[in-house]
Amino acid sequence: MKAILLYGHGARNPEWAQPFHRIRDAIKARDPKALVEPGFLELMRPTFDEGVACLVDQGATRIVVVPIFMAAGSHVKKDLPRLAADAMDRHEGLVIELAAPVGEAESVLAAMADYAMGAQPEV
Repeated sequence: MKAILLYGHGARNPEWAQPFHRIRDAIKARDPKALVEPGFLELMRPTFDEGVACLVDQGATRIVVVPIFMAAGSHVKKDLPRLAADAMDRHEGLVIELAAPVGEAESVLAAMADYAMGAQPEV
């Protein structure tokens, strides 16, 4: 069964995770049966490993990790492949695939350009 892990850096401020929850909720609204969880590199929970374990506990056998990053820096190029390999070692039969960071998707870039063109100052 396919699942999605929304991978993020993490932050000390718990409010920083809200967009991840909103993305998860939007996916679940489109497909209530979807298996989707966040997983953070540091400073927040669930950790990457906890997110993976939660998805495996729900029946996931294949996880697509979607990095919620603007671009592929060291956390995506170095940390993420190591985390994925370690998780596959711990969970027999699990396949983890890595998607490109969301900030590199043409549709996301187009949406950000649209937003920037119509952006209004906060009051």
